[in-house]
Amino acid sequence: MKKLFIPSIILLTLCLSSCSVITGIFKAGAVVGIISVIVVIVLIIWIASMFRGK
Repeated sequence: MKKLFIPSIILLTLCLSSCSVITGIFKAGAVVGIISVIVVIVLIIWIASMFRGK
């Protein structure tokens, strides 16, 4: 397992540019952050509407 792991890591680092990897991470983080904010806002509105209905 270790004999295959190290060459695959080296190949991965040579094939991918560090800038493109970091860009992908930040794009994914931004999307997850936007979705999280939308979910929290929807939950707050839903809880507020439950209290108003009673």
